[in-house]
Amino acid sequence: MRTKYVTFVLLTVFSALALSGCYEQGSLYSKVSSRTLPAGDFLVHWSNPGEGKAFVAVRHRSNPGRVLWATEPGQNFLRAIMADIDVKEHRGSFTVKDDERLSCAFQSVDDIRLDGAAVTITGRLVDAKAQNGASYVMTFRQASGGHLRFEASVAKIGCAGEFCARAFNQIEISYASSSNEKFYGFGEQFTHLNLKGHRVPIISQEGGVGRGREPVTSALNLVSPGSGGNAYTSYISVPHYITSLMRSLFLETTEYAVFDLRDDESVSVKIFSDRIAGRILYGANPLELIERYTEYAGRMKALPDWIGSGAIVGMQGGTERVYEIWNLLEAQGTPIAAFWLQDWVGKRKTMIGSQLWWNWELDAQTYPEWDGLVAAMHEADIRAMGYINSFLVDPAQKGSFARNLYREAVDGGFLVMNGNNQPYPIKNTDFDAGMVDLSNPAARAWIKSVIKEEMLARGFSGWMLDFAEALPFDAVIASGDAASYHNQYPVEWAKINQEAISELGLEDEIVFFNRSGYTKSPGASTLFWEGDQMVTWDGDDGLKSAIKGLVSGGFSGFSLNHSDIGGYTSVSLSVLNIFKREKELLMRWMEANAFTAAFRTHEGNEPEKNAQFYSDADTLAQFTRFAKVFRALGFYRTTLMREAEAKGWPLVRHMLLHYPNDPVAYDLKYQFMLGADFIVAPVVDKRADSVRCYLPAGEWVHVWTGASYNGGWVDVGAPMGKPAVFFKKGSPAGSRFVRNLRGEGVL
Repeated sequence: MRTKYVTFVLLTVFSALALSGCYEQGSLYSKVSSRTLPAGDFLVHWSNPGEGKAFVAVRHRSNPGRVLWATEPGQNFLRAIMADIDVKEHRGSFTVKDDERLSCAFQSVDDIRLDGAAVTITGRLVDAKAQNGASYVMTFRQASGGHLRFEASVAKIGCAGEFCARAFNQIEISYASSSNEKFYGFGEQFTHLNLKGHRVPIISQEGGVGRGREPVTSALNLVSPGSGGNAYTSYISVPHYITSLMRSLFLETTEYAVFDLRDDESVSVKIFSDRIAGRILYGANPLELIERYTEYAGRMKALPDWIGSGAIVGMQGGTERVYEIWNLLEAQGTPIAAFWLQDWVGKRKTMIGSQLWWNWELDAQTYPEWDGLVAAMHEADIRAMGYINSFLVDPAQKGSFARNLYREAVDGGFLVMNGNNQPYPIKNTDFDAGMVDLSNPAARAWIKSVIKEEMLARGFSGWMLDFAEALPFDAVIASGDAASYHNQYPVEWAKINQEAISELGLEDEIVFFNRSGYTKSPGASTLFWEGDQMVTWDGDDGLKSAIKGLVSGGFSGFSLNHSDIGGYTSVSLSVLNIFKREKELLMRWMEANAFTAAFRTHEGNEPEKNAQFYSDADTLAQFTRFAKVFRALGFYRTTLMREAEAKGWPLVRHMLLHYPNDPVAYDLKYQFMLGADFIVAPVVDKRADSVRCYLPAGEWVHVWTGASYNGGWVDVGAPMGKPAVFFKKGSPAGSRFVRNLRGEGVL
């Protein structure tokens, strides 16, 4: 009896859709009359003028003429899907195959009503043959002053054949856009700033080497599928955007999702779940929208003063080498904030060069007399920084170790498991590693104790918090659902480190910088870095891409961010062209990074093949010069960090954040603002000694010459050591910066 009734309902809905004339278009049928219903300060308007033109629109009471979100007239705005999904992990990269088997896209709206404080829409979704269908419920409810929360879920109500044994495992929401609307955000995006016209997958993963630069990308994909990356692979991929029309939306859910922005007039968001939840934001301008978003995502706290005192010197080689480099820098008068010693655990040779032993304890052979070294550094007001990730390897092959953390984790049941109830062997370059199950409370407590005992007790003032993107979708974890936990994993990895610091009362002293993240990462992290760019100039995976990543991340709350000076990845396989860090690139990257949240070097994966800050007199002088420039800006960064903590605003800003009414600002890629007072246009092309940059309306003062420029496009000389930097005429911050530069002896 039930089956006959459902079939009748489905046929009725299908017939109504066909008779309405919407069948060819797809999609929406309703007899519900037009109405406007309140959801707190928001207004949900249902318009049904007939002739298959019904739609939903969301506005805010304070500006009811402005549409924040709307569906396409006459088009379905929900779709229920059954799909075969295959997700493969390869060294932290993910290949997703999505084969839709059933699509229920013909939609009825049966009722729309005010249900308490929520506006509720109910109806049905039917496939093209009227044989399979789902009921749906969609609600709109105000979550806070500028947040309208939406949620939609589907449930099967009828089926035929093979689909009776299956459940809906995907849901898609679609809504209107405009052909001239520009979309920014989505976490760190390194290739495209405006994502309109693109399909953006939302998954935290390895960024890839090359990311479209050939022949590197294709060659690496042959070795390990996905490891070359593409235009959309990112360590920090976030389901959030802000548009040029001051629209903003994000998802609360953590499952894999795809934002399809390829259609001129619409957006579709598909999530690998039978439920979707998110928020529509109201704000008058981009900065206000960021403030609204970070109310949910969390905000980054101001960094301790020591970070701004000079360079974080990234180096390796052991105790004697530290003293050697220290003496060299001291003779130059280089301001030093910290020595970042990532090889404190010892190094191993792999297919990509040098990697670390992932057993998180001090390697006393590499760093003898460690306590004396740390004491000497502290006496000079220099901090020690280290490295950790959430992987573990068995150190048996290493030879010498005090603790076998891998064995401790195996014995304690703290690792991610596979289907055979064995530790999941996750490949990284040419070795396997176990991954700590952060969904297991006992594992969290254990790895937190490792951080306290092996790092904080050793005198570290911070560390690189690496990886966290590789959790396989088919892993067995304590929470039971690795697929939905995958994007949450980097958030939890940061939280554990944050908790370890806080429990010892060191939250105002310790800084860790991590590369991976998701929606709520800003509230769980102290500092970010952009991961592993190649040692090249290009916009796929080099210096130019690092500039784009900085400004894009700022839209999604990643307020305090920086990159490895000079990039990280060299490629010297015999079948490829050799990519190694050139002196000029290193020196220009120094110039760019002096205007970010941290000034930190990295020797790269093949230090001996890369130009280093200590390579010769030129690199050393440039390094010293821009460590001083960085220090001279400390007062202003402090102000901006307080803004980040209070409002979520980024230090490094896309120019449209302050000039949303200037159409030129929307398309700028390689220049940025530092706060509201400075414009920085770094040299991003080899052998260039000038830049062409855009100045908004007003008068701007060139830092190095004092010359004034009016708004518009300008060509400015940028010899080595003098990148194009401007401040607003009359800016107290600009005047103070110039005075500080004179005091540092660099102006």
